[in-house]
Amino acid sequence: MNDKKALPALKAAFPHTLPILAGFIVLGMGYGIYLRSSGLPLWYPTLTSILVFGGSLEFLLVSMLLSPFQPISVFFLSLLVQARHIFYGLTLLKKYRGRGLKSLYLIYSMCDETFSINCSAEVPENIDEGWFMFFVSFLNQSYWVFSVTLGSVLGGALSKYSEGVEFVMTAMFCVIFIRAMEKKENRISGVIGVVATLISLLVFGKSVFLIPSMVLILVFLFIFRERIEKGRVFV
Repeated sequence: MNDKKALPALKAAFPHTLPILAGFIVLGMGYGIYLRSSGLPLWYPTLTSILVFGGSLEFLLVSMLLSPFQPISVFFLSLLVQARHIFYGLTLLKKYRGRGLKSLYLIYSMCDETFSINCSAEVPENIDEGWFMFFVSFLNQSYWVFSVTLGSVLGGALSKYSEGVEFVMTAMFCVIFIRAMEKKENRISGVIGVVATLISLLVFGKSVFLIPSMVLILVFLFIFRERIEKGRVFV
C-alpha cells in the first residue's frame, strides 16, 4: 500500500461514509437479529455479510436457507433482485477502469450506498481517486459486517425492536438525492431518474418496475449524454 496516497484518501473518504454508518448500524443489526431469531447459528450473519453483501438479497437469503434446496430458483431470484448492479457497473466502467488490483475489490464490494457516493462525491485534486473509491467501498462493507455481527451477538434479545428498520436506507437515499439535486449540474440526471421510474411504475406496476426503469434511465442518459457532460440543464 502506498501510504502517501492511501492515508489521505482514507481521511477524505471517511466523512462521506458517515451517513452510511448511521443507516447500516440500524439495518445491519436488524438483519443479524432477524437471522438469529430464525434459528440460524451465530456465525451465519457475519459470513453472509462478507460473502454475499447484497442488502435486500441478504434478507431474502434467510428464507432461502430455511427452504428446500432449489438452486435454479435461488439463481433467478438473486439475479432479479440484484439486476440493478448491471447498470451500476455500466455507469462506473470508466471510473473503475485502470485501478489495478483495486478494481477487483471495487467490483466485488459494490452496493447501492457505495455507488451513490462514488458517483456523486467530488474528490479533491490532491487525492488519488482510485484509493478514495476503494476506501469508500471498504468502509461501507466494514460498517455492514460490524453491524450484522453486533446484531447476531445480541440475538433475539432485541428482536421486538427490529420492525421497520428497512425504512432507514430509504430515508438515507432521499437525503442523498436531495443533496445531489442542490447542485445544478446534477439536476438533469435527477429528473431523468424520477421520470423514468414513474413511467416504469405506471406501465409495469410496482412488482416488476425496477429493471425497466433502469433500462429507461440508461436510454435517457444516452440521449441526453451531451447535455449532461457539458453541464447544460433544462431545470
